[in-house]
Amino acid sequence: MLAIDNLPAIGRTANVRQTMETLMSIFDLSGRVAVVTGGNGGIGLGIAQALATAGCNVSIWGRNADKNASAAATMADSAGKVDTQICDVTDTASVKAAMDATLQKFGRVDGCFANAGIGGGGRHAFIDRTEEQWRNMFATNLDGVFHVFQVAARHMTERATAGDAFGRLVATSSLASIFGTARNEHYAATKAAINALVRALAVELARQGVTANAILPGWIKSDMTAGIMANDKFVANVMPRIPVRRFGEPSDFGGIAVYLMSKASSYHTADCFVIDGGYTAF
Repeated sequence: MLAIDNLPAIGRTANVRQTMETLMSIFDLSGRVAVVTGGNGGIGLGIAQALATAGCNVSIWGRNADKNASAAATMADSAGKVDTQICDVTDTASVKAAMDATLQKFGRVDGCFANAGIGGGGRHAFIDRTEEQWRNMFATNLDGVFHVFQVAARHMTERATAGDAFGRLVATSSLASIFGTARNEHYAATKAAINALVRALAVELARQGVTANAILPGWIKSDMTAGIMANDKFVANVMPRIPVRRFGEPSDFGGIAVYLMSKASSYHTADCFVIDGGYTAF
C-alpha cells in the first residue's frame, strides 16, 4: 500500500478530499430526528443546538412554553428543523402525547436524549430526608427517563421490525453516580440507576440497531449550579481540581451528542461518557 506522501500531488489532493468527505458524511445527521427532554436550557440546550447544526431535526420537550420557544429561537438558522412540545416527564400521558405530536411532525424519532432532571441541593442530611423528597427525586430523574425511553424504544423497535433498524438512547447522568455526595444521596441514587439502565438496554436492544449510553457531566454552568458556583469558597476549593481550569459550558456537550447520534457510534454502546474537564482524573 502506498503512503500518501508518495502519491502524486493530484492523487494526494483527491485522497484527502475523499477522506474528508467520508469523515463529514459519517457525522451528517440530515434526515434524522432527535428528542431532547429538558432541551430548553443548560446541557439539554447545548445538545439540541449541536444536533440541529449538524442537520438533525430536533424536538425539544420541556414544561415551560416560554423557555421552549426561546430555546427554539436560538436554532432558527440551523440546518435541522426545530419543534417544541410541552411535556412533564413524570407524567406518562404527557410523555405519550409529546411523542405522538413529534411523530406527527417529523414522522420518526431516531434518538432520544433523556436530559430532564432536578438537583438535590444538598440541604438535608440523609437521616432527615423525607419520603416526599425521595419520591419526587426519583419521579423526575429516574421514572422520567423510564417513561421517555420506553416510548422511544417502542417506536425504534417497531421501525426495526419493518426493516429500518436505527436508534439512539442517551441519558444525562452525573459524576454523583460514581462519587460519594453528602446530603445528595437521593440524587446520586437516581443517577447510578440510570447508568445501570443504559447498560441493560444496550444489551436488550442491540439487535434492533439501538444503542444506549449515558453522559456523566462534571461541574457545568447551568441554572441548577448557578447558586453554588456563585460561592467563592466552593470555587476556590473545586477549580484547582479541574485540570482545564474552568467550569464546563452546555456547548461542551455538543460534540458527544453529535457523535452518539451519528453512524460513527454504531458500535459504541453500554458506555458512560465522563465529560468533566479531567476532574475525575486528578
